[in-house]
Amino acid sequence: MPFVHIRITKEGATEEQKQKLIEGATQLLVDVLGKNPASTFVIIDEVETDNWGVGGKTVTKLRADAKK
Repeated sequence: MPFVHIRITKEGATEEQKQKLIEGATQLLVDVLGKNPASTFVIIDEVETDNWGVGGKTVTKLRADAKK
């Protein structure tokens, strides 16, 4: 019973994009490990950019700095 946990920043991923992530992760486990898709679980967590840090800065700050 595989469990895939995907975390992305909350920046407007559409329902369609999330569906593709779920389908793609499930299919990868089917193709590579021969897992049963009916018992493969995929969870998507969307994290606010203020709560995601890279290189000592929040993603919010990194995005703001990139626009300058």
